[in-house]
Amino acid sequence: MNQINVTKTFFPPLEEYQVQLERIWANQWLTNRGELVLELEDKLKEYLSVSNIVVTTNGTIPLQIALKLLGKGGEIITTPFSYVATTAAIVWENCTPIFVDIHPEYLTIDETKIEAAITNKTTAILATHVFGNPCHVEAIEAIARKHNLKVIYDAAHCFGVQYNGKSIFEYGDVSTCSFHATKLFHTGEGGAMFCKDLSLQHKMFYSHNFGHDGPLAFHGLGINGKMSELQAAMGLAVLPFMDEIIKERKNIVDYYNAHLDFPQVKSIKIRENTNWNYSYYPIVLESEEQLLKVEKVLNTNQIFSRRYFYPSLNTVGFSKGNKMPIAENIASRVLCLPLYVRLSLIDLQNIISLISAELC
Repeated sequence: MNQINVTKTFFPPLEEYQVQLERIWANQWLTNRGELVLELEDKLKEYLSVSNIVVTTNGTIPLQIALKLLGKGGEIITTPFSYVATTAAIVWENCTPIFVDIHPEYLTIDETKIEAAITNKTTAILATHVFGNPCHVEAIEAIARKHNLKVIYDAAHCFGVQYNGKSIFEYGDVSTCSFHATKLFHTGEGGAMFCKDLSLQHKMFYSHNFGHDGPLAFHGLGINGKMSELQAAMGLAVLPFMDEIIKERKNIVDYYNAHLDFPQVKSIKIRENTNWNYSYYPIVLESEEQLLKVEKVLNTNQIFSRRYFYPSLNTVGFSKGNKMPIAENIASRVLCLPLYVRLSLIDLQNIISLISAELC
């Protein structure tokens, strides 16, 4: 029986990756911001229409760098509905996560509840654009300005997303993205950080390169977050296929939307004025019991969805916080269905048929 996973890495044609690898062998340069890394940054700036970008070895290190520079050991207002890396980065950088509940339809942080969580120890807001769905960035920016706070966006899912006609990466003091193998655009493992303020961008840049100012001097404290040439080679081979990837994923999402039209199934509400990237297909079922039944029947047929995100991060030991009724409730009922390039129509029909039989 054909196994269907929740996602599947897009592999570009092998010969196109080999072309990039041959450049590395010719240059004899594997890391420390070589020719391919610089070229990838230039091409991503053009593709994404962003003012600047620094590519990194993974998608978590930009969060850690941003928190090191902007968090200053204070309280960070954040969402409990995200991947664990969001909260883990806060704790790792000796800051304190302060959770704010989420909007029940958009699934992003509820901006109307942020101000009540602000104290004299608050230094920043770290919000996640969940499944590539933008937060209410205007309201968050207004709150941050009023209280002199910094804004960091975990935009791990947001490659190619535009909001109000510009890249979602252009919002906030810092935005970050993941280029992990499971993501829309990937470099096998990798990520990026975006920052419009040139002074802060300079600090973030040297922070990802051990703090270096040339080979013998240092601007300040740093860590190793550099992307390798091998990672950049994969990115350069994948990037030309992005429009095709997004188009095919849109077709799959449209098919799900048309055929999973049951009262027991709710899909995420995409924020108005968003050009979405179809990064995930989450459904919210009526109860956890119903979710477990759907998950079981899919698994029995070698179809592996994912409880993403579960559990709500305010219930995790190292970051345990106040009750978050909406996030905890949604986390218990949300299931991401398979979504990837070349997911066949037959497989889609089978997934929908199994869910339909369980719900009807």
